[in-house]
Amino acid sequence: MIYLVPALSLCAFWLAGETGLLAVAIAIPMLAGAMAVLGDPLQARQTRQRSHTIGPELFKQRAQEELDICRSEGRKCAIIMLQLDDADELAERLGQSAMDQLGEQTAARIKSVLRDGDILGTFGSEKFGICLKPQASLDLDTCLQLAHRLTTAVEEPYAVDGTNVYVSACIGFCQLGRENPKLDTVGKDLPRVVNTDAVLLCAMIALDTARAEGPAAIRAYAAGMQAQAAPVENTQQTVLEALENGEIVPWFQPQISTDTGLITGFECLARWVNPSNGMLSPSEFIPHIQSANKMGRLLEVMLYHALTAIKAWDQSGLEIQQVAVNFSPEELSDPGVVEKIAWELDRFEVTPERLTVEILETVVAKGPDDIVTRNIKGLADLGCRIDLDDFGTGHASLAALRRFCVSPIKVDRSFVTKSDRDPEQQRMIRAILTMAERLGLETLAEGVETVGEHALLAQLGCTHVQGFGIGRPMPFDQTMNWIRAHNDKLQAPPQIGRTAR
Repeated sequence: MIYLVPALSLCAFWLAGETGLLAVAIAIPMLAGAMAVLGDPLQARQTRQRSHTIGPELFKQRAQEELDICRSEGRKCAIIMLQLDDADELAERLGQSAMDQLGEQTAARIKSVLRDGDILGTFGSEKFGICLKPQASLDLDTCLQLAHRLTTAVEEPYAVDGTNVYVSACIGFCQLGRENPKLDTVGKDLPRVVNTDAVLLCAMIALDTARAEGPAAIRAYAAGMQAQAAPVENTQQTVLEALENGEIVPWFQPQISTDTGLITGFECLARWVNPSNGMLSPSEFIPHIQSANKMGRLLEVMLYHALTAIKAWDQSGLEIQQVAVNFSPEELSDPGVVEKIAWELDRFEVTPERLTVEILETVVAKGPDDIVTRNIKGLADLGCRIDLDDFGTGHASLAALRRFCVSPIKVDRSFVTKSDRDPEQQRMIRAILTMAERLGLETLAEGVETVGEHALLAQLGCTHVQGFGIGRPMPFDQTMNWIRAHNDKLQAPPQIGRTAR
């Protein structure tokens, strides 16, 4: 409209002189203001969609509008759910204020990948919903490519309080039509009414399935996921019953030497194998056990299975040096815990050095507690190895490392992630390893997911590694085959080329 102003002004002056010119000068700003208020409906709708991030209720309302368009015009769309991995651990380590910053930066990165017209909603600082705008064609490959672009964007380093933070995200999505079990392929006639809640629920189920697979996993909703990942009401009573019924058991994650490649141990990680809902992560049941003051009972269960595993490996001729069991602050506050551990070791005829007592650095860093301090020292005097978990996040003093006879210290995964590509991460790891070497402590890096990270840690002198890049947590009945396969791989001669004749 601006380009018409000179012509209108000239015509007004020619027809009515200064009076006409004055009328044009008043009318044009008024007309422009009215158009700005009313605006073009489609343009206003698109501007509204990309102007800011919206909450869950408004997201569902906007998504319903898009699904209605798909129904009426025969178009396609999908709802995508993205959630940052290990959000609880990040919040504990960084603080809620930093998590809010992280959420804002993540939202901005997601927007940079999306197109105009796609809708972005927040479901907390760590979970995001995306509704793709209606389009004529949207197949599975297109959705997967978009999901990979989203995870790549999220995995770039974040600047939080002057330091780089690395995160990853899992994604689950549901294409319109997949949420209806009667529509087994996208492209068939859609039902007359498309419910956003149904599509959103299926996307969340796909997200839960992806999270069960591990960090940075992507899953599309498919028929059958509903029964596998149906929501369960985890009341305190159901969790305690599961603990007593043997549904909560340890899964074992291998640890290997960076020098020899040999298996040096396993870590016990609590998992709830629910008959109806599959494997559930600790965040879904540990809080209930804590609130019921039953962490001591959980330790008994984990310790029983850990010592049983050691005996079974020994009987099979498999050499596993030690098994690590996590001890919570509540368990370490039990005055009789040292006697209980000694009794269990004697009952299973397992020497104490084969049991690693894993404690969080934050437990040591909180300051002296007579009972906790006495128990940690008592377990060390018994002969158990003391493993300091999440080192670098709890600010434990050097004196505490000496007092508690710690060895090894576990380098937190936040320092390991992308360490093969980030010089700042490498400097942090090098500082921790140098300190450990000066103190005569072994080191174990957790969260190793790539060959590059593994190679770098070995080069820098980290003595042990653990993570998805080495081996995922597994139930005990899978450990035998994994151990044998790993040992066979180490013994196999390198293939250099054809054998000379």
